Amino acid sequence: MPMSKHAFIVLLVASFASLTATGQEATPSVSGDDALKVMSFNIRNGKARDGANHWDKRQQLVVKTITNYSPDLLGTQETYEFQAEFLQQNLPDYSHVGRGRETAPEKGEQCTVFFKTSRFEKLAEGHFWLSPKPEQPGSKGWDAALPRMVTWVKLKDLRTGHSFVWFNTHFDHRGERARVQSARLLAQRAPNIADGHAFIITGDFNAGLESEPYQAMFTGNKPGTRVIDTFREIAENNDKPQGTFNGFKGTDTGARIDWIGASKQFQVLAAGIDKFEVNGQYPSDHFPVTATLGFGK
Repeated sequence: MPMSKHAFIVLLVASFASLTATGQEATPSVSGDDALKVMSFNIRNGKARDGANHWDKRQQLVVKTITNYSPDLLGTQETYEFQAEFLQQNLPDYSHVGRGRETAPEKGEQCTVFFKTSRFEKLAEGHFWLSPKPEQPGSKGWDAALPRMVTWVKLKDLRTGHSFVWFNTHFDHRGERARVQSARLLAQRAPNIADGHAFIITGDFNAGLESEPYQAMFTGNKPGTRVIDTFREIAENNDKPQGTFNGFKGTDTGARIDWIGASKQFQVLAAGIDKFEVNGQYPSDHFPVTATLGFGK
């Protein structure tokens, strides 16, 4: 008897429950065409004086890391306009949306999002700032050292007909209060902007598990708008190192500060931390994090 779609999803979720959560995410042994592969990747700003790890010396490795995983959705952080343009040129199967975090759109780092052009139709896009004045470009919130923002797109999946909203962000690296308030603002605005549709949140949150921002994002919401930590959904009891900031050295013993969240309409099929490197060179000072999501009923 043919397997129902619901039974297929249940079987697929069960098959991923025992996956190791560190290292490059395993390719599903049974994969449905409906699954969404998501990657969140702080690519390290291309103006930093990183010597042997300068952008010019690792940009092709960044592209290789992305193409190895071939995400349907790629959320990047610390992305200057010239880096976004380089990625677009080298990822021709994708379209992208982004703007700088300063008042002028071309200035400052972006939270650029890339999505596979053949799979998705863009229905809407927008940006808001993590501050008490979220609609004011370049606004800085609370004790943040820098302006911080969220870029979002509403996409229609041409394979399934489902529509969803995707938010990508980068919380401040210094302001503790800013990170908490940013998490609260994002957790409130995401379901409001999604307006009943499923949604995904990707980003570098500069905060670890059990921190106040984490609690605000994943455990402080009402049950009806709960955001799932996709990694914890799969690997809650995994005792292997889960640090995502590696300092270009492959260090993985710190906090998991890069997250992929999903609304309750999604089934989490897999999640991982991608530690790809070539001869000891890493593509960024952060490991990208990945998740495979299936649409629920």
